[in-house]
Amino acid sequence: MEKNYFDLTGQVAIVTGCSGGLGVQMAKALANQGANIVPIARRKERLDEVAKEIHDTYGVETLPIRCDITDTESVESMVDQVMNKFGRIDILLNNAGTGAVAPAEDITDAQFAGELNVDLFGTFKVARAVAKKAMIPAHYGRIINLASMYGLVGNKIAGSAPYHAAKGGVVNLTRALAAEWGKEGITVNAICPGYFYTDLTRETLDSDFFQQNAKTMIPEERYGHEGELNTAAIFLASPASSYVNGVPVPVDGGYTAM
Repeated sequence: MEKNYFDLTGQVAIVTGCSGGLGVQMAKALANQGANIVPIARRKERLDEVAKEIHDTYGVETLPIRCDITDTESVESMVDQVMNKFGRIDILLNNAGTGAVAPAEDITDAQFAGELNVDLFGTFKVARAVAKKAMIPAHYGRIINLASMYGLVGNKIAGSAPYHAAKGGVVNLTRALAAEWGKEGITVNAICPGYFYTDLTRETLDSDFFQQNAKTMIPEERYGHEGELNTAAIFLASPASSYVNGVPVPVDGGYTAM
């Protein structure tokens, strides 16, 4: 009998930063495999739209919750709400993030601190609450942190030192949590995307400058299309991926291979 290694039916997945872009794409991918989805972001109206679309399209349960991942009380309350409704959290996709772009010498203290607070500290706060309240007691969990290829390498195309620092922190935070929680049946891995087309990036990526950059810096000579990140998320969320732990997975067309 053939086995569906990536069946997530009945599981509960929290997806942060799930009001648009890659977060929504990956949430839909998990829903397509049967997971119930808890979309998390700060824009409640948009969250309600996303939750309805996912429910109507995939027939899974959804629970949209407005949450500021930089606020500890907000995070703890969010996790409590999920546990009260579902009684379990199987998958956490830490996707929420931001990005300050400016030459390093012009980056302000506030920009640097803000980047770390959202991308790194926020990722930790959600992982900590989910692990403590749900995954450690269940002796099972899949945590997927969205880092970046820029958490692995530097770049010359757009100055973004705080982003590099925060995402590099996410990569090593992933290793640290994997080392601590592996004995609890929890895997913690990171996806490191390259540039992907979304509604917000399309015009920039299609510019002559960025198209030339793709031909020079990316072996596939193009940027990522919608859906090309989804399979990495499904793979790392799967119960079958139980021996994959603490690794950064670049999905960048080969950028970090050069």
